[in-house]
Amino acid sequence: MLEAERERVAAAARRLAEEGLVLGTAGNISQRAGDRIAVTPSGAALANLDPGDMVIVDLDGNRLEGHGAPTSELDLHLGVYRRYGAGAVVHMHAPFATALACVIDELPAVHYQLLALGGPIRVAPYATFGSPELAQLTLDALQGRSAALMANHGAIVHGQTSTRRWSTRACWSGPARCTGARPRSGRRGRSITTSWWPWHRRPTAATTPA
Repeated sequence: MLEAERERVAAAARRLAEEGLVLGTAGNISQRAGDRIAVTPSGAALANLDPGDMVIVDLDGNRLEGHGAPTSELDLHLGVYRRYGAGAVVHMHAPFATALACVIDELPAVHYQLLALGGPIRVAPYATFGSPELAQLTLDALQGRSAALMANHGAIVHGQTSTRRWSTRACWSGPARCTGARPRSGRRGRSITTSWWPWHRRPTAATTPA
């Protein structure tokens, strides 16, 4: 069941691990085919996943195939599919994006590639990982966007197809690295303003994050 989706999710997990966008077991990926979803298992190191490790569930979260339990963030994945009709979902604890999620409430469009994600990236308020509250807060932050940050946690991106998924993933990781995870004031803060990155001139020591 869902052999192609199993292959793509496993390949995506290994590639994200190779690029340092997921660390160990910290992240989860899924892809949908109709009313069936191939999702990474709970507690698995993403760098080592094979197609046979995937768990198959329906849109109600019922396990149809697989030896392990699906990711603890299954409610979040299912919510994205139900609310936004996505074709694939990636939740990751990429270091730069996670650092940003600890210090800001919104990431403005400091890089043109963020426009591909819908504009400024909202930060969903903190809630315990794997909880229905986290799923709901993150779904709200995704309104009109294909990506969101999750406060003190990580990031999520979704797309209509596997090709779109990889496109948005690439767009997401670059700007997160560019911002350097530092608020404009240099202290723990609540926002990064668009003036923080002066588009009209080259970066200098005064404007480039340490």
